[in-house]
Amino acid sequence: MSETTVIIGGGQAGAQTVMSLRREGFEGKIVLIADEPELPYQRPPLSKAYLAGEMAKDRLFIKPAAFYDKLDAELLLGVAVESIDTQKQQLTLKDGSTQSYDQLVFATGGRVRRLTCSGADHPAVHYLRTLGDVEAMQARFSAGTRLAVVGGGYIGLETAAIAAKHGLQVTVLEAQATPLVRVACPEVGQFFQSIHQQAGVSIHCDTLLESIEDEGEGVAALITNTGERILAELVVVGIGLLPNVELAASAGIACDNGITVDEHCRTSVANIYAAGDCTNHPNPIYQRRMRLESVHNAIEQGKTVAANICGKNTPYAQVPWFWSDQYDVKLQTVGINMGYDQTVIRGQPDSRSFAVFYLQAGRLLAVDAINRPAEFVVAKKIITQGLAVSVDRLQDETINAKELVEA
Repeated sequence: MSETTVIIGGGQAGAQTVMSLRREGFEGKIVLIADEPELPYQRPPLSKAYLAGEMAKDRLFIKPAAFYDKLDAELLLGVAVESIDTQKQQLTLKDGSTQSYDQLVFATGGRVRRLTCSGADHPAVHYLRTLGDVEAMQARFSAGTRLAVVGGGYIGLETAAIAAKHGLQVTVLEAQATPLVRVACPEVGQFFQSIHQQAGVSIHCDTLLESIEDEGEGVAALITNTGERILAELVVVGIGLLPNVELAASAGIACDNGITVDEHCRTSVANIYAAGDCTNHPNPIYQRRMRLESVHNAIEQGKTVAANICGKNTPYAQVPWFWSDQYDVKLQTVGINMGYDQTVIRGQPDSRSFAVFYLQAGRLLAVDAINRPAEFVVAKKIITQGLAVSVDRLQDETINAKELVEA
């Protein structure tokens, strides 16, 4: 009798697990269950090309429906899982049906952190995580519209950039001293603040949103701790992501800032795995546990899960990397800068092409490469292989980026 692998979640990790199971030789039944009604799709374009109407909906899909048919993978879309009986190895869906499994994979991703202030339910307020989120705001996303963005992280700044490009009047509210403060040094945050201001975006740092009032005719008034009253027809909130762990936790699976997995993406319960934004995994390069929200992590953990289901005993050991596109600037980040005690800047921020190296006790932890793909590539090699670097060489632009690794 053939085995059945069930995947909960229709994002990047879920789709990758389906693909990789077949590539690894899994011949059993594959069932992917997703509460969204759409085929698995890419999320990064949502805050960029798709929001602006520059990308057709079908281009978002990771693969077309025929691809899953070819793999003989069953997709149950628009259906949520109600509960899991790990003893019987059976799921109960919200429509009352059941689904048995031999292996179960959580690829449940995350959900947006929501505003809690007074007036947070104003109809002008939107979030940006799903296709439905974008489609709900697209009618108002047009030149001349006043847009207030709450949160100066990647999602907030990408939304601001595409909005400014399309003629919206954009204001960004950021609680910290600079944008991107949770992921980058002040110099990088200040650089992005500057390029947004040059594009006509008004950025208010050290600013908290205290309440939202209705101005009538669909207009919201954002009241800040500085006493400002900012009017907007459209409000986009990007204040973080919460991992979807409730279903796993209710089934008795260990969770701690994500679903806890080992180096093989196995959870605390036999025959159950997890991949993507919802996981908290050990990283051997940084010698600590982490939860990552990135396409790269979702893809690679999906591959790891599939390999281990197929008996390959494959550990997950990747250097994290991320990217963000804003205006003519591509930010590529490799590594995690947590705990850095020194930064080295290579190039001039004013040139819109530079790199920031983050070190701890002389060891390279991470790099933010702004329009510097060569530095991104070499940094990935340095961190992956644990190679030595010299601060003097990092700063010296007469040395080709490919030659930054010490002989």
